Amino acid sequence: MASLEDQLVQVLANTQVVEEGARKQAEIDLKQASTNPAYPVSLANIASHSSVAPAIRQQALLILRTFIDKHWSERDSDGIPQNPIGDDAKAQLRSILLELALGSGDQRLVKTSACYAVSKIASFDFPEQWPDLLPNLINICPNGTDIQLHGALKILSDIVDESLSEEQFFNMARSIITAIYDVALSEDRKPILRALAVSVFRGCFGLMEIVKEDHMTEVKTFAETALKGWLPFFEHVMTSRLPESSTGNLAQQPDEWNGPITLKLQVVKTLIKIKGVFPQLLLPQSTAFFRHTWDELSHIQPSYQAQYIDSDDQGRLEDSDNLPYTLDFLVLEELDFFNQCLRATPIQKELEAKIKERGAIHATPWVCDLMRLVIAYSHITTEEEGLWDIDRSLYLAEETSVSANYTPRTACGDLLIKLGEWLGVQALEGLFAVTKGLFDDQGVQWKSQEAALFLFNMLVSDFQDCDKPVGNDIAMAYLDLVSYALSKDDQPLLKARGYLVAGVLAQGYPPAATLLDRTLEAISKEESELVQVACIKAIEGFINSGAVPVEMQLPIINCLSTWLGTQDMTEIEDADDLLVTLTETLRSAINMNYRVAISPDIQALDLLFVLAKHGAQNFQVEMIVVETFETIVRTMRDPTSFSSLCAKVLPILMKAFDVADVTSDHPLITMAADILVVLCEFASEPLPEGFVAATMPKLTQLLMANNEGEVLRPAAESAKYMLMYDHHQVFAWTDSNGRSGLEVCLHIIDRLLGPGIEDTAASEVGGLAVELVEKAGQERLGPFMAKLLEAVAGRLATAEAAPFIQSLILVFARLSLVGVQDVVEFLSQIQVNGSSGLEVVLGKWLENSVNFAGYDEIRQNIIALSKLYSLNDPRVVQTQVKGDLIVPQSDRIITRSQAKKHPDQYTIIPAPLKILKVLIEELLSASGQGQAASMAASAAAQFADEDDEDDGWEDEPDQVDFIQKGDLMNYLEGSGMRRKDDETQQYLSEFFLKAARENIADFQNWYESFTEEEKGKLNELAIQQQQQQQQQQQG
Repeated sequence: MASLEDQLVQVLANTQVVEEGARKQAEIDLKQASTNPAYPVSLANIASHSSVAPAIRQQALLILRTFIDKHWSERDSDGIPQNPIGDDAKAQLRSILLELALGSGDQRLVKTSACYAVSKIASFDFPEQWPDLLPNLINICPNGTDIQLHGALKILSDIVDESLSEEQFFNMARSIITAIYDVALSEDRKPILRALAVSVFRGCFGLMEIVKEDHMTEVKTFAETALKGWLPFFEHVMTSRLPESSTGNLAQQPDEWNGPITLKLQVVKTLIKIKGVFPQLLLPQSTAFFRHTWDELSHIQPSYQAQYIDSDDQGRLEDSDNLPYTLDFLVLEELDFFNQCLRATPIQKELEAKIKERGAIHATPWVCDLMRLVIAYSHITTEEEGLWDIDRSLYLAEETSVSANYTPRTACGDLLIKLGEWLGVQALEGLFAVTKGLFDDQGVQWKSQEAALFLFNMLVSDFQDCDKPVGNDIAMAYLDLVSYALSKDDQPLLKARGYLVAGVLAQGYPPAATLLDRTLEAISKEESELVQVACIKAIEGFINSGAVPVEMQLPIINCLSTWLGTQDMTEIEDADDLLVTLTETLRSAINMNYRVAISPDIQALDLLFVLAKHGAQNFQVEMIVVETFETIVRTMRDPTSFSSLCAKVLPILMKAFDVADVTSDHPLITMAADILVVLCEFASEPLPEGFVAATMPKLTQLLMANNEGEVLRPAAESAKYMLMYDHHQVFAWTDSNGRSGLEVCLHIIDRLLGPGIEDTAASEVGGLAVELVEKAGQERLGPFMAKLLEAVAGRLATAEAAPFIQSLILVFARLSLVGVQDVVEFLSQIQVNGSSGLEVVLGKWLENSVNFAGYDEIRQNIIALSKLYSLNDPRVVQTQVKGDLIVPQSDRIITRSQAKKHPDQYTIIPAPLKILKVLIEELLSASGQGQAASMAASAAAQFADEDDEDDGWEDEPDQVDFIQKGDLMNYLEGSGMRRKDDETQQYLSEFFLKAARENIADFQNWYESFTEEEKGKLNELAIQQQQQQQQQQQG
């Protein structure tokens, strides 16, 4: 090797030593060597030398790959030169690395690293600078050695996933699929190589999913042709049995299963992908694949039982190519595919016919067989049993879904839920028919009984979420099974499941709530911690049933408090699911009677804040705590109740701010700030005496020292609400330095408007500023008023975040509602970055108005703009602002780099014309037409690439189907979508009709500058007005 290579070998070796000083020096030496033009080729040569230690060769390839990523292209994503690798060096690297990746010998891990490096180069050079790469890879497939083929398939996979463009797909896809098809079908090849070939084929379908958007007919025809060969092969793989174990050890997966399982897994994954991209192409074979999957799941169930239920064999394993190869992965994938097959119309029709033929669901063989199968795969594994014994929070994960793993057990629950959506209550009847036999047979393992109850738990929970009733007969029968489970003191997991089922059952069958007393007793007396936490979860269900009398509120809260007092809270801090369960149950208890919050005898709020303190880092806990507190505050807005609430809450809340330095983003400080803003927003008016004195010192510290948006936003909002509800108390308060509340607010606003605070963090400062200006007025503020407004205008000039821009604009909008002439006068007299303040503020105001959020804010802005227009001030008329977007007359696709060089351009128009254009758009939004158009466009996009006829598969419901109406409205508001607003529409209609009728501010002249669409909207408004007048006259 050359001298540079010799040096690099030693440097690379030093990067792996334990001694920190030598390792850091090696990193410095590598950085210095990287400036040598021969550096990348030297690394490649080191990797290709078999005499060098494998670890050093892998290190060389890892560093080379990173170097290629940074220096292969002439410029990075920002267009900055990155000392590109020379053309001669690139040619050498392509040759050396491809030879290393496809060579017939060498270390497997070294070759894999070489494949990654080749794939990285291909992402830059293929196919323009490396046209022979794909032919070389394809040529290896028929006759290459297994080692060569492995490298070729790895690179092919990366090319398909990352490098093929739409045009290249049509030119090369057929060659790729043909080559890998021959590999997949070859019984002479190792199963792992055949699995890699199938994986590449699945990648091709991922690419088809993208290309079909513009070329549906061509791509579908191509896929249909390809599948004629592949689907019979997939069917063959699925029907083939795993080989007999050579060891006879049923508790451990034999090595000879690894390859076949890997191949089967890739086949099932590919079938799922095909179903997702072209469901109609899989439909004719759906029944056959459904039977094969059911048959295989039945056949391998005893092995799964032996390995994972009766023993603790290691599962969820992947090989060095990231291909899974353990039996549990295969079961999970096949259950998923089986579940999807249940949505195929031919399968549903065939199974429904068999039910009809038998006349009863419990007498239908396939129903009972399926229930036995899902119960068998829902058994608690030995691994889960051990983990739950150590960590009770993991046990609750199945119920809360906060941190649950997706396992065959949860997959069976999903499958049964799908069956329930299809068959309704018949699914419950079929499950009970099998479950009853498990409880009648004394020889049945408890795990089978627990699994059956778990599935009932999942199915009934889904029924309740969808408001589907559960018959009293079935509910009563299951209550008997629950009683049996609760009697099994020697099987804590079965007993725990009994309590969980009772809690769910009670929500649709009130008699189950009679178990509440027994459940409360179990929390304190049961030895098993799993039973204890299951009981805590069950209590929430009992309360939510509505069958628990309010007199039980105190015993429930005391029981939770007593149990929590026996726990090590440092352990609970890391137990996310347990924290969520405790908080949800406490919320349900408080909801029974909100007056408990101010009761001196019940420590409900104290308990809530204990959970808040230890669960502050958990988003879900924080959300539940804040929502619970908001509900409490909303019900206690009368002065007496609110004062009592503050007396209890404020001392606890202020202590929460002391848990860490006020400059930190400690989760508890963030939560305390969120709770405080709720307390201020829904406070009684005026505020209780001493409220400001109790809160403003801590609030001021936060606002003057903290930089975190999660803290500053609610803190500024709290100060705003104090001014809104009781500015007299704020102005009368003085801090420890003798500064008045007014002066403190000015300092806070000045800091939040400063350049050191990010836009998103200061987004509430506008609301605080305008409240201060309105409440203090010129008389109190004096010269500070002009300085404050000038600071707002200056910060608005540089603001970029939409919420922050809106916040600042609303300062001037709110002032314009009562004194638009004064606002124009003031802005005309100030300079902002060398420009007129009026020009700066109006430009930003009119550019961002259509993006405003919040109905009150939108309405205030619209009224302010209408007043600004009607003022017809010559200074406003002369102000030029951005108008309409200039659309380039070209159909070329604009890349990101081109977009940076050629940013969007706009017409320049007078401010009054822009105001009218904004108000016309707001009129469209207020009428609801904008929302309807958006929803129609969304629906059109959703179905644009689908065939006209039914694809034969039941559609998977969108997530929105499960959103309640109130949540949906909140979603629309949060997403920026506008709902119909009759009040705003009425105001704008009257404004435009009056402006046209009276030619306010030369409206007729501005009208001629509107677009045809804008004219059409106003003409439509005029016609509607005429029709209304005619109807009134006729009436």
